[in-house]
Amino acid sequence: MDLAQQATGIELGGADYTVVGVVMVIALAALAFGYVLIKEVLSAGQGTAKMQDIAKGVQEGASAYLNRQFRTLAVFAVVVFLLLFALPAASTGERVGRSLFFLFGAAFSAAIGYLGMWLSTRANVRVAAAARETGGGREKAMRVAFRTGGVVGMTTVGLGLFGAALVVLVYAGGAPRVLEGFGFGAALLAMFMRVGGGIFTKAADVGADLVGKVEQNIPEDDPRNAATIADNVGDNVGDCAGMAADLFESYAVTLVASLILGTAAFGLHGLLFPLIVPAIGVVTAVIGVYITRARTGESALTAINRSFYISAGISGVACAVAAVLYLPSSFSELTGVSEEIRSTPGNPALIALVAVIIGILLAVVILKLTGYFTATEHRPVRDVGKSSLTGAATVILSGMSVGFESAVFTALIIGAAVFGAFLLSASLSVALFAIALAGCGLLTTVGVIVAMDTFGPVSDNAQGIAEMSGDVEGEGAQILTELDAVGNTTKAITKGIAIATAVLAATALFGSYTDAIKQALANVAGHLDPSEYFVYAPNVLVGVAIGAAVVFLFAGLAINAVSRAAGAVVYEVRRQFTDNPGIMDGSVRPEYGKVVDICTRDSLRELATPGLLAVLAPIAVGFGLGVGPLAGYLAGAIATGTLMAIFLANSGGAWDNSKKLVEDGYHGGKGSEAHAATVIGDTVGDPFKDTAGPAINPLLKVMNLVSVLIAPAVVTFAVGQSASTAVRVVVAVIAVAVIVAAVVASKRRSTAIAESPADEGKVVNGAA
Repeated sequence: MDLAQQATGIELGGADYTVVGVVMVIALAALAFGYVLIKEVLSAGQGTAKMQDIAKGVQEGASAYLNRQFRTLAVFAVVVFLLLFALPAASTGERVGRSLFFLFGAAFSAAIGYLGMWLSTRANVRVAAAARETGGGREKAMRVAFRTGGVVGMTTVGLGLFGAALVVLVYAGGAPRVLEGFGFGAALLAMFMRVGGGIFTKAADVGADLVGKVEQNIPEDDPRNAATIADNVGDNVGDCAGMAADLFESYAVTLVASLILGTAAFGLHGLLFPLIVPAIGVVTAVIGVYITRARTGESALTAINRSFYISAGISGVACAVAAVLYLPSSFSELTGVSEEIRSTPGNPALIALVAVIIGILLAVVILKLTGYFTATEHRPVRDVGKSSLTGAATVILSGMSVGFESAVFTALIIGAAVFGAFLLSASLSVALFAIALAGCGLLTTVGVIVAMDTFGPVSDNAQGIAEMSGDVEGEGAQILTELDAVGNTTKAITKGIAIATAVLAATALFGSYTDAIKQALANVAGHLDPSEYFVYAPNVLVGVAIGAAVVFLFAGLAINAVSRAAGAVVYEVRRQFTDNPGIMDGSVRPEYGKVVDICTRDSLRELATPGLLAVLAPIAVGFGLGVGPLAGYLAGAIATGTLMAIFLANSGGAWDNSKKLVEDGYHGGKGSEAHAATVIGDTVGDPFKDTAGPAINPLLKVMNLVSVLIAPAVVTFAVGQSASTAVRVVVAVIAVAVIVAAVVASKRRSTAIAESPADEGKVVNGAA
C-alpha cells in the first residue's frame, strides 16, 4: 500500500473500484456525446462563398494566436512542474504524481480552450447561414449555436471528471494531494488564457468601436474597419477558449477541494461521493442540451433558461437519491475517519443531500439575479439606456451603480449559501466538506452553463460575419441581432455562476489550507500560537489588506493592458483610414492582419505580470509574514475578489446591453447622440466584463492552491528544528523583488490613447 494511503488509512475495495470505473465510463460517454454534437454542428450549411471567406480569416487568426500563446506558456509550465517536484510531499510517488498531474490539468485546460475556439470559429458561419433560411431559420440558428456550446460543455465535464477519477483510481487515499497539482495546472493555464484572450478580444473590440462607430460612424462589423477580423478572432480566443478553460478549472478545483475535505470528513465515502455528484451532472447536461429549443414566438433566453431549470431540477432529485443510497445514515458507520468524526451527531446522507441542493439552488438564484441586472427587458439595463439621453457620463455612472448594487446582492446570496452549508454540522471538518459539496452541486449544471456561455460569442461572431458579408438581410439579420443580445445576457449569467463556483471552491480550499498547516505541524513536531490566526491580530489584518490589494492590482493591470493594446489598435485603424481613402468607398481592402498582429503581440507581452503576481504574492506573504497572515491574505482576496468580479462583470454586461437597446431603436436608435454615449459606456465595460472580471475567478483559485502547496514548506521554516528566519526572508524578498520588477516594467509602457507615439514625452496642455 502507498505511503499516502497509510497516512490516510483509506484503501479502495472491489465495490469502490466499481464506482470509480462507472464514473470514468460516464466521463468517457460525455466525450462521446460531444463528438456526436460536433458532427451535427459541422453538418450544417456554411452559407455563401463570401461568408466562408470571412470565417476562414477568423479561423486562421484564432489558431495562430492560441498556437503562439501555448508555445509561450509551455516554458512556464515546465518551470512550475520542476518547482512542484521540489516541494515536500508524503512520498516520492505522491510528489511525482502531483507534478505529473499538474501537466495533465494544464493540458486538459488547454485542450478544452482550443476545442472551444476551433469549433466556435466553424460554427459561427453556420449559425449565420441558418438564420438566412426561411421558415425555421431562427430555431435552427439557435440550435446550432447552443449545441456548439454543448460540445464544449461535454468536453469540460468529461475531461474534468475523467482526470479526477483517474487520480482516485491510481492513488486512492493519496489522491487529494495529487489532485492539488491537477487543479493547479488547470487554474494556472486558465488564468493565463483568460488574461491573454481577454486583452486580445477587448483591445480589438474597443479599438474597432472607438474609430469605427464613434469617429467614422460606420456599423460595428463593417468590413471597412480594419479591426473587425481581430474583433471576431478575439471573441473566440477570449470568450470561447478563455471561458471554457476557466469553467474547466472551476470544475477541477472544486473537485480537488471536495476530495481533500471529503477524505477527512467522510473517509472513503467522502473520497467517492464528490465523483458521483458531477457524474449525475453529466447525464442532466445531456438532457439540458437536447431539450433546448425555442417555441414559436418565444424568446431564445426563455428557452435556454427553461432547459437550465429542468436540468438543475433533475440533478437535485438524482443527487438526493444517490446520497440516500450511497451514504450511511450515521457517522459511526463511516470508515477511514477519526474517532472525533465517528462520534459526530447527525446524518451524513442528509447533510450531503442538503449541501448539494444548496449548490444547485445557488446556481438557479444567480441565474435569475444576473439576468435581472443585465438583460434588456429588465429595469436596470433600461435605466442605463435611458441615461444615454444626457450623455456618456451618465451612462457610465448608471452602469457603475448597477454593478455595485448587483455585487452586494450576489455576494450576500453566495455568502448565505456558504453559511447555510457551514451550519449543517457542528464539526468543522464536516461543515467545510458541506461547503465543498455545495460546489459539487453547482457543478452538476456546468455542462449547460458552458453551453450557455459559448452560445454568446458564437452568436456575436455570426452577426459579425453576416454584417461583413452583406449576405444576411431582413428577417435573418433580425434573428442574429436577437441571438446576439441573448448571448450577452447568457455570458453575464455564466460569469456570475463561475464567480459563485470560485468562491465556493476558494472557501473550501481555505479549509484545505488549515488542514495542510495541521499536517505540516504534526510532521515537524512543532506548534503555533493560536493568536497567529486571530483576525484582530495586527499581522493577520495586514495579510487581509494585502490580499484585498492584490485583487485591485490584478484588475488594474488587466484593464491597463487593454487600454495600451486598444490605443495601438486605434492608431493603426486611424492610419489606415487616413492613408487609404479608398477604404471608405470599398475600393481598397483594409489590412486586417496588422491589427491581429498588434493584438497578438500585446496580449502575449502582458501575460507575465499578472501571472507572476498571482503565484508569487502568496509566497511573499507566507514566507515573509507567516501562516496566520497568509490565511488573512486568502480571506481578503476571496472577499474582495467576489465583489470586484461581480461588479466588473455586471456593470460591463449592463453597458453592453444598453447599447443593444439603443441600437434596437430606443432613444434615437443607431447614429444618434444617445447611441454614441452607449458605445462609450460599452467600450469602458469591455475590459471590465471580459478581461479583468472573469480573470479574478482563476486568480482566487491559483492563490489558494499556491498557499496549500507551500504550507508545509512555510511551516518547516517557521517552527521546529528546521526553522530558519534567513531562508524565509530570502524567499520573501526574492518574490517581492520579482513582483515589483514586473509591475514597474509593465507601468513603463505608455497608457495614453489620446496621444500618438510620436508625441510621447512632449508637453501637452502644460503637462509632461
